[in-house]
Amino acid sequence: MGVRHEFAWLAVGAGPRLGRLRHGWGAARRDMFASMATGERTAALKSNPVFAGLPAREIEILAGAASEEVYRAREYVFMEGDPAGWLCLVISGRVKIVRHSRAGKDVVLELLGPGEIFGGVAVIEKRPYPAAAQAVEPTTVLKIPADALTAASLRHPDIIKEMALMLGRRLRAAHDSVTSLSVDPVEARLAGALLRLAERDGARTKAGLALPFHLTRQSLADMTGTTVETAIRVVSRWLKARLVIDEGGRLVIVDKAALAEIAAGEGED
Repeated sequence: MGVRHEFAWLAVGAGPRLGRLRHGWGAARRDMFASMATGERTAALKSNPVFAGLPAREIEILAGAASEEVYRAREYVFMEGDPAGWLCLVISGRVKIVRHSRAGKDVVLELLGPGEIFGGVAVIEKRPYPAAAQAVEPTTVLKIPADALTAASLRHPDIIKEMALMLGRRLRAAHDSVTSLSVDPVEARLAGALLRLAERDGARTKAGLALPFHLTRQSLADMTGTTVETAIRVVSRWLKARLVIDEGGRLVIVDKAALAEIAAGEGED
């Protein structure tokens, strides 16, 4: 998609704190959170287009092989370069897909919410995960082991077809983002990113189009290739102009037309 492969793995010697964030509190999670019933797993899988067309028995087999884990905010589901052992499905919360540059800067490639899958293409291709996955907020993830997914895809090649369609959609979105990074002013990139998230995940309220999650200025900066200071300054200007408002830490787009004009390049840096 025209992106240079200029990102390196996150340094593995980052100390014990990263180790805790990476590997989590697995035993504590198993003790603290009850497992989903098989019926709930089945429903979660059937709701995703990759699995929706499978026979009921096949979905039940995958659901039986799956497990779930709860991740704290900022905890890693997996790291860039890890062996691809699982296809993951977001049950609740948000996960960001991140590449780490040599300079130590995060680049957010995707922000995924409930019902969306990640990690599956790497599993099918039997290659390491090309990016890290990190929980943005407390998040529950349903994980299908690689051997179960591979076996199901051999019996039902439509799984791979649906993954390819999903990947195509995401690549088109990524291409748009890369193009924006190359040619658009900073404010246009920030407005475009906010509009894309709101149009995909937002809910209509009396005030406007509300994001259903807390979007930090850091995450917005990472998604648009700018600094957190710039993201804070631009969003503060929007808040002052009441293009957006903040309701309990969640942004609500009040004037979508004005933001769309900015995204088209008519705003100021």
